[in-house]
Amino acid sequence: MARRLPSLNGLRAFEAAARHESFTKAADELCVTQGAVSHQVKALEAELGVKFFNREPKRLIITEAGRRYLEVVRDALDRIAAGTDSLQQRQNAGVLTVSTSPNFASKWLVHRLGRFAEAHPGIDLRVSANMHHVDFAREDIDIAVRHGDGTEHGLHVTRLYTEELLPVCSPALLAGPHPLRQPRDLMHHTLLHMDHRQDWSKWLVAAGVGDMDLSRGPVFNQASMGIDAAVDGQGVALARTGLAAHDLIAGRLIRPFDLALAVPYAYWIVCPKATANLPKITTFRDWLLAEAAEDVRRLADLA
Repeated sequence: MARRLPSLNGLRAFEAAARHESFTKAADELCVTQGAVSHQVKALEAELGVKFFNREPKRLIITEAGRRYLEVVRDALDRIAAGTDSLQQRQNAGVLTVSTSPNFASKWLVHRLGRFAEAHPGIDLRVSANMHHVDFAREDIDIAVRHGDGTEHGLHVTRLYTEELLPVCSPALLAGPHPLRQPRDLMHHTLLHMDHRQDWSKWLVAAGVGDMDLSRGPVFNQASMGIDAAVDGQGVALARTGLAAHDLIAGRLIRPFDLALAVPYAYWIVCPKATANLPKITTFRDWLLAEAAEDVRRLADLA
C-alpha cells in the first residue's frame, strides 16, 4: 500500500515555525524567506484540510491540531536525522577490506598500518594479499592496489606510484673488499634476480657493461625476497622504487649507482566507481597518496 506523505519541505517549514512560533525565525533557520515559509505552511494546511496556526498581528499561535501534529512530525524528522547520521558514520567507519599483492603488502603497506590506525581509529582495516586481480562484483573487497598499466575498465583508478628500476644493496657491501665504485665492480658481487635475468641485462647495457656473466646469482619469484636478500648483504638486487623505498629511507639499503631504468608499469589504487566517494574509501585513498608523496620527498633528499 502506497504511503500518503505530504511535502517534506512543507513538513520542515511547519515544524520550524511551530517550534519557534514564528515564520521569521523559521525562515532564518531554513535559510529561506519568511514568505516562502508562510507559503509552504499554507500549502500544507490546504493539502491536509487542517489549520495549524492562528495568524494574529505580530503573533503566531499554534492550534491544538498543530500541537498534536508537531509531535508526530518532530519525531519523524528526528528519526530521519538520526538515521542519516548513523548511515554517514558507517560509511566513514567500519570494516575496509584492501586487496593487494604480497610484495606490496609486505614491503610497503604493512609497516605503515600503525599510523593509519592511529589517525583513523573508526576504520577496521583488513588486508588481503594475493596475486589475482579481485572481482569487486563477486568478492567482499572495498579497494585494491594493483601493479599494471592503469587499464581497469569500469573502475575508478588513481595512480599511486610511478616507479623506476634501480640497483640496491646493503651499505656493508661498500666497505667490503670489493667496493662498488662503478658498474663493472658488480662482477665481484652476487647479482640477485627477479623471475628472470633480463632486467640486469638491460641495466648493464644501459650502464655500458655488456660482457658480464648473468648466469650466476639466485632467481626469486617474489620481488620482496630479492629485496630482503639485498638487505641481508647477500648481493645486489634490481628493485622497483616503491618496494625498496622503506629500506632505502631507513638506511638498510643504498643505491650504489645513480642509473635507473624506467618501467612501463605503476601502482594504481582501484575501486568501483559507485563507491569511489564513500568517506572511508576516500580517507584510505588520500592516506595512500600522502604516504607515497612522502616517500618521493624523502627519497629525493637521499639523492
